[in-house]
Amino acid sequence: MIDHVSIPVSNLLTSAAFYESLLSEIGYRKLASKEGTIGFGKKYPDFWLNERIALDTTGLNDGCHVCLRASSAEEVMAFYKKALALGAQSYGAPGLRPHYSDNYFAAFIIDTDRNRVEVVTFVE
Repeated sequence: MIDHVSIPVSNLLTSAAFYESLLSEIGYRKLASKEGTIGFGKKYPDFWLNERIALDTTGLNDGCHVCLRASSAEEVMAFYKKALALGAQSYGAPGLRPHYSDNYFAAFIIDTDRNRVEVVTFVE
């Protein structure tokens, strides 16, 4: 079991505003703030932003991949729509991904720091 994950961001305040709005779509909220880092979660901070001022955001393979769980297909779609409205790029529209499993419903975005964030739920 994974306890928490951290992603690098080049501007903590800008990224915090982006993720605070976006993560609210799946029930996350800002729970912790310390110098250089901000944590989001439902009960405890399990998704952290760590400021890396010298982060190179120009490369195609920079950043990381994180997958967060949603409770419904509607949450996946709302997350994706909000991400695009906030300036993220699409990396895969909401839909079933039968190559993963028959009930794997996910969407993928790329944030301004080139991190790839997936949100998934399992539909019946």
